[in-house]
Amino acid sequence: MAPPQGQMRPGRQLAVLGFIFVVLYLLVFFSGGASGGWKDRLEPRLGLDLIGGTRLTLEATNSIDGKPPTSENLEEARQIIESRVNAYGVAEAEVVTEGNRNIVISLPGQNRELTDVGTAAELRFRKVLKAADGSGAATAPTAAPTPAPSGTASPAPSGSASPAPSGSASPKVTSSPTAGGQGGGAPAPSASATPSAPASPSAPAASPSASAGPVPQSIQEQRNAVEKKVGPAAWAAASALQAPADLTADPSLAEKLKPFGALSPREIAVLTPQMQFNVPTITCAQLDKRPAASITDEKQQAVACEDGAAKYLLDVAKVVGTDVDDANAVLDEASAWVVSLNFTGGGQDKWTELTREAFNNTGGACDQTALGQDGKCRVAVVLDNEIVSSPEIQGVLTGDSQITGNFTSTDANKLASQLRYGALPVTFEPQEQQNVTATLGDSHLRAGLLAAGIGMLLVIVYSFFYYRLLGSVIFLSLVLSAALVFGALVVLGRQIGFTLTLAGIAGMIVSLGVAADSFVIYFERLKDEIREGRSPRSAVPRAWIRARRTIISANAITLMSAVVLYVVSVGTVKGFAFALGLATVLDLIVVFLFRHPIMTMFARTRAFLSPRVSGLGRALPARSAEQDSPRTPRVKEA
Repeated sequence: MAPPQGQMRPGRQLAVLGFIFVVLYLLVFFSGGASGGWKDRLEPRLGLDLIGGTRLTLEATNSIDGKPPTSENLEEARQIIESRVNAYGVAEAEVVTEGNRNIVISLPGQNRELTDVGTAAELRFRKVLKAADGSGAATAPTAAPTPAPSGTASPAPSGSASPAPSGSASPKVTSSPTAGGQGGGAPAPSASATPSAPASPSAPAASPSASAGPVPQSIQEQRNAVEKKVGPAAWAAASALQAPADLTADPSLAEKLKPFGALSPREIAVLTPQMQFNVPTITCAQLDKRPAASITDEKQQAVACEDGAAKYLLDVAKVVGTDVDDANAVLDEASAWVVSLNFTGGGQDKWTELTREAFNNTGGACDQTALGQDGKCRVAVVLDNEIVSSPEIQGVLTGDSQITGNFTSTDANKLASQLRYGALPVTFEPQEQQNVTATLGDSHLRAGLLAAGIGMLLVIVYSFFYYRLLGSVIFLSLVLSAALVFGALVVLGRQIGFTLTLAGIAGMIVSLGVAADSFVIYFERLKDEIREGRSPRSAVPRAWIRARRTIISANAITLMSAVVLYVVSVGTVKGFAFALGLATVLDLIVVFLFRHPIMTMFARTRAFLSPRVSGLGRALPARSAEQDSPRTPRVKEA
């Protein structure tokens, strides 16, 4: 016989709950990332305070002059670094300032590589003006090995510029498939259709776009110290060079310039770009190890190396990182990982103009040694002190671009994260990275689990003492909630990197109180309905309707508090808020899909009508006495 219209079917709600459990634990045992035995697959991801992890200390400097950063810049850098670390997932990372120079990063898991999160990630697009040998070998300028590709890819049918494939696996820059542009077929002015003649060794090295700015006093003092170290003869010889010196033609010059090969990378960083480029004894080994922020001035020319052997004199930066609106790691048509760059409105105009200058070699700014195989200028993509790629520009690009290369998923996402969150206002040098042992964490974990067990036991004991049969509903609800929370922790740990810490365990213990409150609200409302004259069977649905709104409101307030706390907090407090919110949501699921249906089923049993068994002892006798009294009218059941 079908139930009357409007009467609930508890079997449906219980079936939905069972389906949720089946799906959740299928994900626990068989989802991506599940490996090892059954026990291993049931282990949630634990935090730094429970299993140990990695701690890195970064020392901050504003620039190569060594001045300490301002407190505002240090806090801004901390927030950017925290965003980069959080891009790894919800991993309960701690990023805090220490003193007026240091930022300390703590991340769960042993042997985590964290040094990259402290890189400045200052992106610069610069034309390659000249190229020379940076390996230290004595070669003539005209024979300087330019890492020109063995072949140059032709423009794509859409007109996008396709840079020449390098013989190495270094990344390169291309236009995105969706980007428009004139492409390699764009007509160039006749005056610049043919590459300009190579500059003679005696010609000045400075390009028309070079910008000489004032030298800070601290930098000038360091240059004076370097001059004193190499000696007047070496300094005078280096200052007189207008192009890379041919040491094979003048052995005496090689002897004079020899002291520059003994300079440290920090000492090399304070020299002028022309001196860094023209002195052949200054090698890429020295240039690549310069301190961070050595070539960040976008208004000055710079010198950098590619593949550790080719030394480039670079133009001023006409497109910078702030011109990039967004960066994302994506798969291209060949299923290779690339970093897609979306420019801002003004940045797109700058990028188009830069590619036009490089394509046409405006003013003959690019030396013959710097041109690609097709006689076009190359644009170096410089990240901090490193050249990511230097492709030949084969067309005027009017759309977004990509940084492509031999990226793995991790490398592409790391670079995209650095570019997306912007450059750090402070440069850092890693000082100390150490592994934190989990000895103390083991005792913390045992103490936390013991506290959670005691809390649940006390709730269950009180429930059976006060509510008797109804206490079994509380017990089963808490067990189901715990099973849902545990499964969710395991799955979220694999999918988004959520890490369980002591603070998270505390959030779940607090959620026990929230769950107990909803029981009290429902059961006391049930007693009120019985006292008003209704039978237990009819009181159950009416009590649910009246208690439901209160239960939802109470849980909603707890959930909103958890969300606000998660948004405004950092570190372990964020983990507490996440665990509290998760447990609250899952408790609501149990309330609707288990507690109410099981109470409806209990109301149909004979035991539920027994005052001693049901836990409604005080309400049922009162109702019976009122019904037996001749002066008390019966209340008609709804």
